[in-house]
Amino acid sequence: MSTAHIEPVGTRPLTVITHSAFLTGRLLRALWRMPTFLVIGLVQPVIWLLLFGQLFRSVVHLPGFAYGSDGFLTFLTPGVVMMTALFASAWAGTTYLQDIDRGVMDRLLTSPVSRGAMMCATMAHQAIQTVIQSLIIVVIALIAGARFPGGVAGVGVTVLAAVLLTLVFSALSNAVALLTRQQATLIAISQFTTLPLMFLSSAVMDLHLAPAWVGNVARYNPVEWAVVAARQATSAPGDGSTVLSCLGLLAVAVLVMGFLATRAFRAYRKAA
Repeated sequence: MSTAHIEPVGTRPLTVITHSAFLTGRLLRALWRMPTFLVIGLVQPVIWLLLFGQLFRSVVHLPGFAYGSDGFLTFLTPGVVMMTALFASAWAGTTYLQDIDRGVMDRLLTSPVSRGAMMCATMAHQAIQTVIQSLIIVVIALIAGARFPGGVAGVGVTVLAAVLLTLVFSALSNAVALLTRQQATLIAISQFTTLPLMFLSSAVMDLHLAPAWVGNVARYNPVEWAVVAARQATSAPGDGSTVLSCLGLLAVAVLVMGFLATRAFRAYRKAA
């Protein structure tokens, strides 16, 4: 269907923020009315945390395991938080696909709403969901026996790293959805990227026990940056410079992916 798109009446920062808040509220109301997806997204991470945390707790005694002093559950928790953020954000593009199928996207594009706000809202919604899920996982880990010497500040850095990771892959997912407009393609790409990225990081295993090539690849893996930042922040004594450098790399990745998602959005508007 051909749609006569009009340019937004306002592109000022305040307009973008206001429109982003309204559109984010729309998505959060849907999440509030149907929290099933939020709960379902926690089932697998909790299984990993409680089942694998107990099943593999002896690996901390292997020679070369560098994080064994606080137990495997403490080691595993930052990885599970990032795994949850990664898997959830990889599906962020489905929001756009649903809006396209239902005609909501066409109505938004023919309205004065800021185009930047349409992109910011989906990413903000995903980030808020990540904050909720991350805090729930940390609380469950504490109840199960994990201890975080880094305290509240360490948990805060963990949530921040998870949010940055979410923004990176939400933007990527949005770009894929807008360019392909196919649910099957988005699912295939999500499954093709998420699991390898997780296992090519120290999310579930110390890389000192992995082949050297895995460690080399992990240096360029955003999941590894987030896991390392969280693990260093929650341990004592943590390496502050490593935390800052990893968060900086994630911030740069957010800007790059945000730019790519914006370009994909422009391509969609021209083709619609």
